[in-house]
Amino acid sequence: MLIYLSIAAALMYAVCPFIPDTRKALALGLTAVAWCAHGLALGLSVYAVDAFRIGFAVMWSAAIWVSVLVYLVENRNFSLDGLRVLILPQAAVTALLPLVFPGSLVHLVDKPSMFPWHIGVALLAYSTLTIAAFHALVMYVQDLHLHRTRGKPIQSWLEKALDRLPALLKMEHILFLLVTLGFVLLSLTVLSGVIFSEQFLGVAFKWDHKTVLSLLSWCLFAVLLAGRQWRGWRGKAVLRITLFGFLSLLLAYVGSRFVLEVLLHRSAL
Repeated sequence: MLIYLSIAAALMYAVCPFIPDTRKALALGLTAVAWCAHGLALGLSVYAVDAFRIGFAVMWSAAIWVSVLVYLVENRNFSLDGLRVLILPQAAVTALLPLVFPGSLVHLVDKPSMFPWHIGVALLAYSTLTIAAFHALVMYVQDLHLHRTRGKPIQSWLEKALDRLPALLKMEHILFLLVTLGFVLLSLTVLSGVIFSEQFLGVAFKWDHKTVLSLLSWCLFAVLLAGRQWRGWRGKAVLRITLFGFLSLLLAYVGSRFVLEVLLHRSAL
């Protein structure tokens, strides 16, 4: 069942970017069906009896799954068709990743009651901030596109996709909505992590690379939101801080799991 759902989702995602713009309703409908299949496959990948399956592939797949959801929701209010050719090919790949790299099985029998909530909130926080980072990267490319092609004819498929995006000011507004939501979820992740650590390890913080990089990411996003609120920060500085904050979070979770699971062939909690 898991294999069939994953393959079906990947195939539908792969087809959607090639659907003409004149068939927008068909593209959105097929994307929604692919998203549902992807979500079911993701649930089957993560959930087991009294256990969770956690790994870099599952986390990355969950992030892109949420990205597709945001695309579907926001496309109702703004013209985001340009994101279709940028997001859906990634979704096609990540829908299959958990089949190749299933990750490690973490049993819940000896874990405190806070552990499943901590994992769930952490996945949501990571997924949301992944969207924010991807959004910031698209904004950076969009800004370059506007400066380089001003007055010139649009030729490449990427230029056509970028030209269909909302104005940079609206894109920036969406970015800060994503960062704010991600920051709240990341704060809950850190808080639940402290509670979990005290229940399971007897200490509030286990000072390993994951904790240090997660706190660094939290500080960067806190500074970004404070700068936006009190100093009116905007432009490329905002994009850089967003990307650095996400990079720190990436190294804390997905990066460390990729090294352990793929390069060192070891499981990690």
